[in-house]
Amino acid sequence: MDAVRAEKAQLRAQLLRARRGMSAHEREAAARALAATVRGLPECVHSKAVAAYASIGSEPGTGPLLETLLGAGVRVLLPVLLPDNDLDWAEYGGQEALERTARGLFEPTGPRLGPQAVTAVQAVLLPGLAVDSRGVRLGRGGGSYDRALSRIEQAGTRPALVVVLYPHEVIDAVPAEAHDGAVDAALTPAGVRRFRT
Repeated sequence: MDAVRAEKAQLRAQLLRARRGMSAHEREAAARALAATVRGLPECVHSKAVAAYASIGSEPGTGPLLETLLGAGVRVLLPVLLPDNDLDWAEYGGQEALERTARGLFEPTGPRLGPQAVTAVQAVLLPGLAVDSRGVRLGRGGGSYDRALSRIEQAGTRPALVVVLYPHEVIDAVPAEAHDGAVDAALTPAGVRRFRT
């Protein structure tokens, strides 16, 4: 497993370098394209509730996407990072209802709904750095979303799992450990790539 972790660390560093190399214009265009692409993802726009996240730094921009979901009448839950790196959730009430935390994240200011709130959504938009042809997602390695996904599995609910990426981050193979599950699709500025039905 140490070899797999080392491979993951190397791949993360490579992908983060590529993200940092993108211009602000490229990132803004990608964010607008993601908002347009999510309109064609029925798992999101026809859901009552979706868990998503507010992007930071060089991540694919989710601001316009979140507004698109709100405009479609979807209840959007965003994560609130707890001290132990687990995730609580709160409802998204627009960009003006986000605050920057000490950790540099943008989190909703509304009432906390509890870590179990994620089990009641119909789709989860996940951050990531890459996904492969099997749908195996490479995250940042903090384990926060692994906990949330485990909570969903234990609850027996089956929301659509969709990782948000740039097109070049859909790659042939991601190093995987036994606990690494697959997502259903990747949402990119270039379109949706599905992995399982």
